[in-house]
Amino acid sequence: MLLRRYHRFLADVRLTDGRVVTAHCVNSGTMEGLVRAGSRVWLLPTPGAHKRLQWTWVMTELGGLRVGTDTTLPNRLVKALLEARWLPRLGRYEKVTPEHVHAPGSRVDFRLEGVGLVHDLEVKNCHLVYPDGRAYFPDSISERATKHLRTLASEARRGLRATVLFVVQREDARSLRPSRLHDPAFADAAARAHAAGVRFRALRARPDDEGLTVLDTIPVELAAYDTTAHVGWRAALKPWSGWERPPKTPA
Repeated sequence: MLLRRYHRFLADVRLTDGRVVTAHCVNSGTMEGLVRAGSRVWLLPTPGAHKRLQWTWVMTELGGLRVGTDTTLPNRLVKALLEARWLPRLGRYEKVTPEHVHAPGSRVDFRLEGVGLVHDLEVKNCHLVYPDGRAYFPDSISERATKHLRTLASEARRGLRATVLFVVQREDARSLRPSRLHDPAFADAAARAHAAGVRFRALRARPDDEGLTVLDTIPVELAAYDTTAHVGWRAALKPWSGWERPPKTPA
């Protein structure tokens, strides 16, 4: 059971045997709507014998719906899919290079290479779904994600192939939108990147005790939209978002 999230990367959890442990929260965003004291959560032992935190928060349950909270899992999933050649429409690649440096000070999650092919693939984790049934990314300002889009757009203009692949770690999304409410700069960058030739795709996946099960692909909607309703939806989830911050020490 989740007790609290604090200092952004820490979460106190009560185990089924009554012990209270501190787990690593790898999601650096607000985790909008997911930080609910009393909710059922899942932890995994943290790899590495010398890790200070022995547990990682990987999943939470909301009204019977499981939502993945481990932001590193989508990259591991996509790596496995790429190596198994289970992601179509990416070209005939022979080599997969994770964390490829494709610009000064910037890396792309995967570079795919083959005869006459150079294809950069950026993976984004998504967990937020609003009452309209759409997933939204990001759930807070992400200057890093916007920078990634600008770099991919520049590559596309030079004739290279580039794709952004969203992985939605919950099964109730019917499509995905860049969140114009949370980060209008990212939404604008996505539209410009698409116009430059960057492709956008999204996978819908169900988290469970074994990891992530890919269900299908869902559309990515890049057209502008009104955010009036979204303001209310975000306000309704605000009490269950973010983290506890320590009080400031007087100067």
